[in-house]
Amino acid sequence: MTRLHFLLAQSDNAERGASWLETVQSGGAVGYIIIALSIGALALVVMHLLQIRRSALLPPVHMEQVESMLAADDVNGALEYCLDPENDSYFTRIMAAGLTRFQKSAFGAFEIKNAIEEAGEDQTARLYRSTDALGLIGSIAPLLGLLGTVLGMVGAFESISKSSASDYEALASNISLALVTTLLGLILAIPVIALFTFFRNRIDAFASEAGLEIERLVLYLESAGSARPAQPATRSYATPSTAQAAAPASPPPAAAPAATAAARPRPRPGGEGAGA
Repeated sequence: MTRLHFLLAQSDNAERGASWLETVQSGGAVGYIIIALSIGALALVVMHLLQIRRSALLPPVHMEQVESMLAADDVNGALEYCLDPENDSYFTRIMAAGLTRFQKSAFGAFEIKNAIEEAGEDQTARLYRSTDALGLIGSIAPLLGLLGTVLGMVGAFESISKSSASDYEALASNISLALVTTLLGLILAIPVIALFTFFRNRIDAFASEAGLEIERLVLYLESAGSARPAQPATRSYATPSTAQAAAPASPPPAAAPAATAAARPRPRPGGEGAGA
């Protein structure tokens, strides 16, 4: 009876199989590292879901306020609104760079698009860098699983080499436990890489939408820049007619000197009779 009960217990355990907790514990130190990475990946996913969304990157309130100020030709007010830390967002940081260039540069109306493009690329690159940690976890998780598998297989063959006879059941058991790390690594890597791609695509979509909205708002600044009065020239170039008008009038010709008058022949006294 005792042997029968033992065989029934073994059959029940085989049918029941190992629980998830036992499976994770059988992964060893590498399995615990993968579990820790999965917790970090979950925290990053929640953070990105809160940050990479339209209401956080392109708040409608900020866009409406800036548009109303630019429509009223209040560029200073729009710049102060964008620089206010309480209104910090992806949209206001890009607009602040463009409005600053518009205010400080003599050719701001022509340079504002370059400033906005540079700021947009910088802010988009920052969002990309924030997702790099998620991509890193997705890349190293399968490698950690492979490392755990190799370590488990090395230990399995060492245990067989130390035994007097070949125990295929023990070998299969050790290999199955070693493959647990590969299983954990793939379970972590597949959704993490998919979410990494999802967040990158969302960043591209919001960056494109922000570019269209900012380009529409720049039209207010271009019209305001073209309406500014032209500055008077600081240097004048004299034309021939102007030079002649500015030149002093030439003095009238001076009277003939007395020597010239004296040199003229004078009639002799007595007239013709004197000559006789």
